[in-house]
Amino acid sequence: MTVKSPVTEKARPQGCTNYRIRQLMRQVSQFYDAELGQAGLKGTQYALMAHVIQLGPLRPGDLAKAMKMDASTLTRNLKPLLDAGWLSRSPGPDGRSRSIAITDAGRDKWRQAREHWKRAQQRINGMLGEDRVMALHSLIDESLDLLAPHEPTGADS
Repeated sequence: MTVKSPVTEKARPQGCTNYRIRQLMRQVSQFYDAELGQAGLKGTQYALMAHVIQLGPLRPGDLAKAMKMDASTLTRNLKPLLDAGWLSRSPGPDGRSRSIAITDAGRDKWRQAREHWKRAQQRINGMLGEDRVMALHSLIDESLDLLAPHEPTGADS
């Protein structure tokens, strides 16, 4: 009887990848939310505003696609920003579509929150180490590219 040595066997992933990524995301989100909360925003709201600033006024569907999220999630995340007057929704070019833009108050709020975001990012870099953060970013980008052709059909993103 041959007994396989654990040293000679190739290591295999253990556990659920989805669960482990969600654990990491919860911790990272809580970390950023605590810092950005001092400016009255959540991490998701800050990122959404940053995309609108960067991409300019755009249709919600284009914003959802740029952020790799489905339309219903975007709608939920837009509501408090629209209600606060930090983003505006106006008629789009064809009468049926809408356009999302940042308001002056929204730009001010985003600038205020940016200092908190920088502080959170610096602390994450310090806690994990810049090399690990860069490697993590690279791994995430590669994984997103590999998974992109396999996105579920029927999503509104």
